[in-house]
Order: sequence, then C-alpha cells, then structure tokens
Amino acid sequence: MRTLVVVMCFLYCNHACAMGREQKPIQTFVIPHSHMDVGWVYTVQESMHAYAANVYTSITEELSKAKHRKFIAVEQEFFRLWWDSVATGTHKKQVRQLIKEGRLEFIIGGQVMHDEAVTDLEDEILQLTEGHGFLYETFGVRPQFSWHVDPFGASATTPVLFALAGFNGHLISRIDYDLKDAMQKYKKLQFVWRGSPSLLKEQQEIFTHTMDQFSYCTPSHLSFSNSSGFYWNGVVLFPDPPKDGIYPNMSLPVTKETIQSYAQDMVENIKQRAAWFRTEHVLWPWGCDKQFYNASVQFKNMDPLMDYINENSKELGVTVQYATLSEYFQAIHQSDLTWDFRGSTDFLPYSTESHQAWTGFYASRNVLKGVARRASSRLHAVETLFARYRVGFPDGPVAKDWALGKLQALRWAVSEVQHHDGITGTESPKVADMYMQHLSQAMMGVEEVQAALFLLPHHLGMSGILGTHDHTKGSPQNLEQHIIVFNPLAWNITTLINMTVTFPMATVFDDDQQAVPAQIQRSAQSNETYDLFIVVNLRGLEHRKYLIKFSEKPCSVGPECSFTYVAKGVQFERRILHNGAKTGRRLLPVLSECYKLMYDQDTNLLHSITHKLEKRRVRMTQDFWEYRANGKTKAGPISDNYIFTANGTAVRAYKAVEMEIIPGKIVSEIRQYFYREADDKKHVYSISTRVPEGFSGRLLCHRLEQSYSIGPLAVNTEVILRTSTTLDNNRTLYTDDNGYQMMRRTYKEFTNNTLARNYYPMVRAAYIEDDISRLVLLSDRAHGVSSQAHGQLEVMLHRRLWNDRPWNLGYNLTLNDSSVVRPTLWMILGSINATTRLYHRGAIELQHRPIVMPIDQPERTWLTEPRGGIPVQPVVLPPNLHLLTLSIPGWNYSSKHSLHLSLVDSDLQSGPDYDRVLLRIMHLYEEGEDPVLAKPVSINLKEVLKGIGEVSALEERSLTGTWDIADLQRWKWKTKDNLEPDNKRWCGCQTTEDFNVIISPKEIRTFFVHFSSNI
Repeated sequence: MRTLVVVMCFLYCNHACAMGREQKPIQTFVIPHSHMDVGWVYTVQESMHAYAANVYTSITEELSKAKHRKFIAVEQEFFRLWWDSVATGTHKKQVRQLIKEGRLEFIIGGQVMHDEAVTDLEDEILQLTEGHGFLYETFGVRPQFSWHVDPFGASATTPVLFALAGFNGHLISRIDYDLKDAMQKYKKLQFVWRGSPSLLKEQQEIFTHTMDQFSYCTPSHLSFSNSSGFYWNGVVLFPDPPKDGIYPNMSLPVTKETIQSYAQDMVENIKQRAAWFRTEHVLWPWGCDKQFYNASVQFKNMDPLMDYINENSKELGVTVQYATLSEYFQAIHQSDLTWDFRGSTDFLPYSTESHQAWTGFYASRNVLKGVARRASSRLHAVETLFARYRVGFPDGPVAKDWALGKLQALRWAVSEVQHHDGITGTESPKVADMYMQHLSQAMMGVEEVQAALFLLPHHLGMSGILGTHDHTKGSPQNLEQHIIVFNPLAWNITTLINMTVTFPMATVFDDDQQAVPAQIQRSAQSNETYDLFIVVNLRGLEHRKYLIKFSEKPCSVGPECSFTYVAKGVQFERRILHNGAKTGRRLLPVLSECYKLMYDQDTNLLHSITHKLEKRRVRMTQDFWEYRANGKTKAGPISDNYIFTANGTAVRAYKAVEMEIIPGKIVSEIRQYFYREADDKKHVYSISTRVPEGFSGRLLCHRLEQSYSIGPLAVNTEVILRTSTTLDNNRTLYTDDNGYQMMRRTYKEFTNNTLARNYYPMVRAAYIEDDISRLVLLSDRAHGVSSQAHGQLEVMLHRRLWNDRPWNLGYNLTLNDSSVVRPTLWMILGSINATTRLYHRGAIELQHRPIVMPIDQPERTWLTEPRGGIPVQPVVLPPNLHLLTLSIPGWNYSSKHSLHLSLVDSDLQSGPDYDRVLLRIMHLYEEGEDPVLAKPVSINLKEVLKGIGEVSALEERSLTGTWDIADLQRWKWKTKDNLEPDNKRWCGCQTTEDFNVIISPKEIRTFFVHFSSNI
C-alpha cells in the first residue's frame, strides 16, 4: 500500500510539473541583424552607398535612444569602412558606449562570413584574424559566437577553428533540406560538435545551433497583408537611396488596427519554432538581407508590437525581448541539459530540394579561384620575408609603414574574396571583376615589397628595384638573366622551377658559382618561346640567387655545358576516336625513377601507370567529358552559379587526340591535345603531364605534375577530367575539408538528382583507394569531385551556363564564363602507407611553390661575393609540422587583457606594433594515420627560430591572437558520452622557459614571439 501511495504521489507531482511547464511562457530572443553580403550582386562600393553605411549610422543612433534596443554586427569589412570613412566622432563615442552596455555585439568578427566548402584553412584563419585584430585593438572585444547562416553547407573544420579562436557557440543554417526536416522533427537541431577526430574534446568541442526552416530571416508572409512581414523599412534600392525615404514593399505600420494581427502572426511563428527545440527559449532572428538601413522605422514599429505581446503574455503564452546572440546561448547553457554530440562529419553537400544540389559552385569561376589562391600564397611568402627582415634589419632601409600598408591591402583583398558569394563564384560579373581588381592591385603592391626586401639591404636604391626588369633585345645584358628564388616553406626542398625564355640554350649558375642542372625545350604555348626547367636546392625559408646565361647556339665549351639538357619532342599523328576500335596494341613507355607510364598510340591516351618500387600496375585513362545543362526552365531543372543539375550522364568531349612526348633527363613531358571535331584546327582541351626524373633521389619523382587548358566552352557545358582506373573503390572517395582533414564520401542513391548530390568540394586533395593502392590528386584551387563509377575519379574543372530563369537574369547570375582556364593538379600513385607520407606535404608544396623573381643585372657581380642580405640561416621544421604563419600583424594591443582595456578606455591612439611576431605551427597528420609521422612532436622554438634571431619571449595565444591561452576558459557542455562536464580547463600552454613545445596530431598552436633585438 505504501508503495502504491508513493507511486501515485510521484505521478501526481510529475503531472503537476508538466502542467507548470506548459503554462510557462516561451522566452523569445528577438535578435535584430542585417545580412550584408560583401559582394554577391553589387560591389562593396555600391552597397556602401545604397545601404550598408546607413545601417551602422541609423543603428548607432536608434540604439542610443532606447536602452532596451540591441543589434548584432557580423561582417567586419562594411563596419570598418563605415568606421574609417563615414562615422562621426559622435557616432564613435556612441558605438563604444553601446559595446560597453552589451547592446551592440560583434558576432564572428571576421572580415566576412566566409564560405565553408571551397575556402582554404589558411585563408579562413587570415580573414578571422584580420577582423579580430581590429575589434580587439579598437574596442577590446573578442567575439565568442558565430552566425554562419548563409554559407552553402557546413564544414567540420569551421567549428574547430572557431573553438580554437575562443568561441563558445556556433550557429549554422544551410544544410540538406531532408536532413533539416528530420532534425526538426526529432528536436536534433542543437548538438555539441567535435569536428576533428584527433584533437582533444576540450580543445575543440563547441555547442552548435542549427537554424530551423525559416533560417536567418523573419517570416516574410503575413496573413493579413500582401506586404512583407516585419520589414518596415522595405526593400533597398540601388544605386541610390530614395530621396523621399520611401522604399518598395514597406510593411504596414503597426497601429491599433494592425497590432493584434501582427502579434498573432509573430506568436504563431514563435510557437511553431519552439516545437522544434528542446528548451523554452526561441531564437527569433529579426532581419534578413540588406535590412535596418532605416533603423528608426524598424524599431518604431517593433517596440509597440513587443510591448503588446508582453502585456498579453499569459494569454499568448510568449514573452519577447530584444537580445544579442550571446544572451540566447547563455540561456541555453544555463538550461543544463544533456546534448547529443556530433563527430568529425560535415554537412556537405547542400541541397534545397531534390533537383537543387548546390554542388556547381565548387567549380564556378575557376579563374577567380586560382587567382585568390595565388594571392594567398604570395601573401604568405612576403609576410614571412617581412617578419624576417624586421627581426634582422629593424633599422633597414625598407620603410616599415609602407611595407605593412601593402601587406594589409593584400590581407584585406584575400580576406574579402573568402566571402560566401566570392570565392564560390556565385557573384555577378561586375563583383567578380571587383574581387579580381582588388587582388591584382594588392598583389602588385606586395611584389614591390618583396623586391625591396630582397634588394634594398644591399646597394640598390628604391628606384633601381621598382623599375622594369626588361632589357632591350640585342643588348649585352639580354644574354644574362638574374633571378632570386625563395622557398616560403620551413622545410628543405629540392624541386624544379620553370621559366619561359626566348633563347634556345641556357646555362645556369647558383650563388656558389656552381653550374646547376637544367633542361630547355620548346614551349607548348608558342613556337617562339622555350621552357627552362632549373633544379633548385633551398633550405627552409631560404632565398638564393641564380644567373642564367643565354645563347642562340648549343653550348660547346666548358664543363657547364653538360648541365643543361636540350630536350626535343616527338610528334604523334592525330588519332580519331572510333567506338569499338582495338586499343592497347602499341604502348609507349615514359619512365622515371618512380613510375612507368604507358601511352596507347592507338588513342594517344594514357593506358596504365606502374609504380616501379611496389611493382604494381594500375590501368588508367584520363580524358575530358562534358555534362550538358538545360538553358530553358521549361525543359527541366537547370544548372547555374550555385546548382549543378546535369541533363543526363556525361558525354565524351572530343573526337580526336594529338600527342607530343618530350623525353628529358630532368623531366619528361607528355602533351595531349583534344579536338571537339576530328578535323578542327584548334584544340579545346589539353593536358600537359610532367614526369620528374628521380635525379639520383634528389627530386620528388613520386608526383606527376599535370596542367590543363580548358575552353572557351560552349554555352551550358560543364567539363570534367575523368580518371578511370582499375582500383576497386566501390565509388567511395575522400576529399578534404578546407585543407585541414580528409572526409570519407560514400556513394549514396537518391530518388532524384543522384549524380549531382554525390559531388563534393576538393580544396587541396582528393583520392580513391582499394586495399592495396591509392590514387591522390592535389589541386592548386578548389574544384568539384565525384566517383560516379567504380575506379573513377572525376574533377569538374570549368562551367559555362546560361538560363532563362527570371531570378538569374534579374541579378545577372547566369555564369556565362567564356574564359580559358589553366588549373594544375599533382597526381600521386602508390600504396596507402606511402601516399599517406607524401600527400599532406605535397598539397602544401603545391600551394606554396618557390617564388621566382627576375631582377636587373647587379651593379657588380655577386658570383664572386659571399651570400649576403637577409640572414641565410634556415628555419626547418620536422616533416609533419607546417609553418602556417610567420608575420608582423601590426595590431597594437597589450598581451594583458586588463591593461589593454584600460588603454582602450583612455582612447589613446598608438601606431602599429612592428616588433610582435605572430607564429602558427600546424601538425599535418591525424592521430594513428602513420606510425611515425602521426606522433606528437617536441620542438624547441628558440632553436627552430634561431635562423631568424634570438628568441627572448614566447606567449601562447588563441588562434587569432586575442586571448592569452592561459586565460581562455570556454563553456563546458554535458553530452551523452560525458554526463558530467569536466571542469578541468584544457590548456595547451606546455611552453616553459626553455621554449619546448609539444604539438600533437592536427593541433594548430599560435604564439606571439619576441626577439631580443626588439625588446
């Protein structure tokens, strides 16, 4: 009986508690925001003029009028432009006060809301660091939450980077429509994400909120009006704001007549959203694209509406409040629930409906993708040079403010293009031109800095190095060319550099007066030019000078003549494709120390590759195929900048192939030309495969370097390079997430659009494998990749599209790209163990190839002088560690947070800090990936950096440098595998006074380094 009473009491209490929960109003966090694309349809300048500047002006003024109003600011590029060129002194004082009160909150804090599919890890970190540096220096604030509401899919790398930057919460939105439906149904939209399989949970796990089906916009449909809902300032006008302040589609004002209807619609939407989440807290984003350019009319209408709802909260079951994102996440954190956790899986690819797979943008605007990556690489190299110069020559003749200004301009341009409608290729043509212009101009400036850093410490003045490097044809100097070659990596390398020259013969000498192995041959681009390949040996972060002596005739006198090989090509007649024709009867080998490539003279195509050491042959062909797209929406689903929807399977893109083989002693080259029609005079596609010789083990012969020429394409054509092999991969492939980690991609069947939904982004690497061998492709820019059949790996290299969809035409987003693109891939074939040891480093070596700078003839020869200038001592890391960053950021703030806040409050302005060096080192391997290279590595940073200078102090920082790692305490979350969160704080600060550091698999460690010459 006693047991029955206890049970009845327990059931009654539970029922009473449940009733109490039902009666408790839903707490709604209304978060005002404006989604401001740094590009897309309109240029940055057009957007600033039409609305973006007005957003920050009106928000600042309206928030200052009422203490309950709040706003979140996301993209820093627009804010910084406003702050520097529009904001008045009064506005700046108001902003500082709003920040102190927590009513203006910076979210993400990067220059842009970066794309997550086709961006590279190094560029994501750069743009985040640039924004964080500005915010911390200017206001003393450090963003702790993300708002990644618009990137087209979500990478597993992004939450890792945000956690390393000190974030406590991550917010995403665009994930597959069917997955989001399921997550809503089962209240799984919130979870704790551990994006890396190698990092410790404490380092990387981050609470993640997925926006529901309404995403980041306020519901636009009202039950009582044809006007948009809750957008009282209407829709922005380009190019000029209306003089009368009346914009199209302004929502009906909130009046006595409309307030009840507004409240009903808002409350219904809040309750609909509440049903998809586990707590009684609802995030209600108030805003959308290009909103709050007239914050006055926005708040004038929302204030009374929210008051009405709160006054009737008992009847309506809802309370509403203006909030920042941090307030919402704090409420969730305090709920003390146990959350699901998500491992190292991503949300790619992304589809909005069955025939709309957003996998086309992986390959859109291939040229822009390539230029952006080259700009990033050049920035990385010259940042390293400038840091070395500042330490070694603090009082040198290169003006530090001039050099830093040029570097900052390229940082801005590279950061800007990482926007999710930038490097994705989903912008309008004029915006693509804007990105290209900003990148090109900034690269030119940085190349000037590069020249100054190399030459000014010697004996040349500024005018001598920034002028032309060309000589008049026929002058004596024209028979000599001086070059400087710089290795931007902290590894010793032996590699090839390639120069285009106009002489048929050349001999090359290094700065030790030694002849250098070289090879010269006719260029594929012109009969009047030649390709000169030079073998260079460079230590970590070392530059060397080379002298090239040209001649019209073959070298015949002197021992140096034997060092240059003149290679001659063998032409093979054009082969016309015939279905069913016999092949494989006449195979021609091309050999190196690593591989034997067999080419079929019946087709002029690759037939097989044998790995000589492992003695395994893999049948392999490579050629071009095309997907055809619909141009008219009435004919079926279309492809555009974003979407890939093929009109059937791929068709062969050529009918005939020509081939030329150039056997060499340093490198052999196979040139294949593909003709759309058998009798065409001009080819549309080509492959140039360079097979480096082993050169007695000095060259990396394991990589086959392929460059392509594609285009111009026919309209509504999407071109792939298809590599077909005998590898039994079961249509499974592996692609990288932002160059940070590899993701396993199993082939999935769908009711519709299976082909496009099995495409994935490749930023640096992709591979297929079976139990024995692996085929790896490394890329110099992002592409889309897939394995549509067993043993196949196809890479989408170029797209040209037009359709009659009104939305595309209205915004000029049809991707009518008539350019010729020339991407590069490196191919590695071998055992799984062997390729694991090679491809991580190979991907970085492709991205950061040696910088070659032609220079004028010195006033006196350096062949008889010792090496001078920037210290030549190498900086060399172990092969599993990568020097991610070595730079002078220039941001001026105290490493002690409390001291910096006091300086910010005093509003004392100071110039850039030229002495603080930012250092990042990354472990390349996953835990357990290799028995040797995947182990933690212990290094002494004082010893490693002695080639730069004497390290006197070392501070470990968060990823973007704004936190002292010892002070960083991120929120802990209860998960189903960890019911009691460990309150022990992880700290990566194993550094001691002896400067020893242990770097574990996949760790990225960030430091401020001080050198004794600068203390």
